[in-house]
Amino acid sequence: MSGRRVLVAVAWPYTNGPRHLGHVAGFGIPSDIFARYHRLAGDDVLMVSGTDEHGTPNLIIADREGLTPRQAVDKYSRIIATDLRDLGLTYDCFTRTTTSNHYRVAQDVFKTLYEKGYLFERSAMGAFQASTGRTLPDRYIEGTCPYCGFPDARGDQCDNCLRQLDPDQLIDPRSRIDGTAPVFKESEHFYLDLPAFAEQLAAWIGKQEHWRPNVRNFSLNYVRDLRPRAVTRDIDWGVPIPLPGWEDRPDKRMYVWFDAVIGYLSAAVEWAIDVGRPEAWRDWWQNEEARHFYFMGKDNIVFHTTIWPAILLGYGNGGAVAGGRGRPLDLPYNVVSSEFLTMEGRKFSSSRGVAIYVNDFLTRYDADALRYYLTVGGPEVQDTDFTWADFVRRNNDELVATWGNLVHRTLTTTHRRFGAVPAPARLLEPDRVLIDQVALGYATVGEAIEHTRFRAGLLEAMRLATLVNQYLTQTEPWKLMSTDRERAGTVLYTALRCIDDLKVLMTPYLPFASQRLHESLGYAGTIAGGPVFRTVTEADGSRHDILTGAYGTWTGRWRPTELPVGQPIPEPKALFKKLDESVVADELARMERRASEA
Repeated sequence: MSGRRVLVAVAWPYTNGPRHLGHVAGFGIPSDIFARYHRLAGDDVLMVSGTDEHGTPNLIIADREGLTPRQAVDKYSRIIATDLRDLGLTYDCFTRTTTSNHYRVAQDVFKTLYEKGYLFERSAMGAFQASTGRTLPDRYIEGTCPYCGFPDARGDQCDNCLRQLDPDQLIDPRSRIDGTAPVFKESEHFYLDLPAFAEQLAAWIGKQEHWRPNVRNFSLNYVRDLRPRAVTRDIDWGVPIPLPGWEDRPDKRMYVWFDAVIGYLSAAVEWAIDVGRPEAWRDWWQNEEARHFYFMGKDNIVFHTTIWPAILLGYGNGGAVAGGRGRPLDLPYNVVSSEFLTMEGRKFSSSRGVAIYVNDFLTRYDADALRYYLTVGGPEVQDTDFTWADFVRRNNDELVATWGNLVHRTLTTTHRRFGAVPAPARLLEPDRVLIDQVALGYATVGEAIEHTRFRAGLLEAMRLATLVNQYLTQTEPWKLMSTDRERAGTVLYTALRCIDDLKVLMTPYLPFASQRLHESLGYAGTIAGGPVFRTVTEADGSRHDILTGAYGTWTGRWRPTELPVGQPIPEPKALFKKLDESVVADELARMERRASEA
């Protein structure tokens, strides 16, 4: 490809259980819409992420299920990756943080920051679970904020007054795992000197006027009170610390948040090695014209707007990975943070049985139905609530009745009356105007996606579909067949031309339906295929699976199509399934059963 270089960096899902709809509404669907669009537009996309497999949450699920940590992360890494594959998320490298490549890159970054003086040792009070003696992550501790009195402040910050906190500052702290008071004891750790980057970060964030307002404002408030942050933990499951006297210690590992954000770089390095061009990662990470877009939920904003940029600034182009060559590693261009999705008015909570897991959802409903709903009714810029009634309504009244109905009646009439794309006679002004209006969608829908306004782009595509529906209702080609077959063929040709373009405009949002429509229009090839599993072997002989894809084989392009006259139109099948109203009661009952069993 010869277009722009775009890094799509997607938040790493934890392997402490299957992912629910709230997760993929934040990091999953938006990132894939963005990546698919840029691929169709001819840009050089690198989409990376993986499963986040270290830290206490993964040990908790292992204990609960009677598994070793490795067995637990192996299990849930596969479940999560399968869900993301089935949703069609087009990763170039969806990997894992337990690979030897990731260990190598994370340790290189750690060691480089240490050698540059940005990491220092400090003794501090650490929190431990009373029943197990294991360290408690800051976010697994809640209590009352000592500054504003908010009763549910976390051990790392208060979401009410936005102050950074340490767990021992909380009033009446409690473990989120079992509600008991944590045990605090002194422990030696390495800290990242965030205040050393405060001025630089504030100036940089202040210039990011293209960020979503909530992201920019939250980040500007956060950098006003930066304090050193621990990058190691008292735990035996994680990336070893690559310093003399520390590397062989069984009780000290990198803090999971620290090695996870480095995963964006390590996944790019892994991809480059895997495709046989070990230095290719530099084309995205040391290229002033490349743009990095990060996708996550709003609870991860500061890691991507403040802490990860500080690590990048500290690393520069040093260390063994960058080798002192090229420009310093690129900072994020945009941090695309979604708000929270609730479920029937309640916060998603796996422990309380309030969750809709992706793998469970996809056993009953199509991936495109979910992609549509989470885009048009999801938490793009404000918290939203998933309700089964709204899901069924939007599926039936919008997806089926507008887009699906347009496709079905146009293709059915064409197939039965002509069997192929009819040759048009002279196009009248309404025909030309409609074709031109739909063609303009490449600019309007594309601009919305470029600016991460995914809902606006989808609504614009659906508006254009409505215009085509109105055109068919007004012209009634099925009636014209008996009085003016030539005009009927011209009307159907016009509608087919528009549908062919709408197929492309819908592809970032509804890739599975777009492929089915592509075939129903008589085309061969894959307009925009999805990811597959592939096993890779590392330099040390270890093996693991990644999600990747041959996206260069796509036939789709973000430009008006050229539907050939005479191309056979096979008998069409419905693009979408209409849902019975009983789905609402059935799913609510299923949800209540899960909650009662939790």
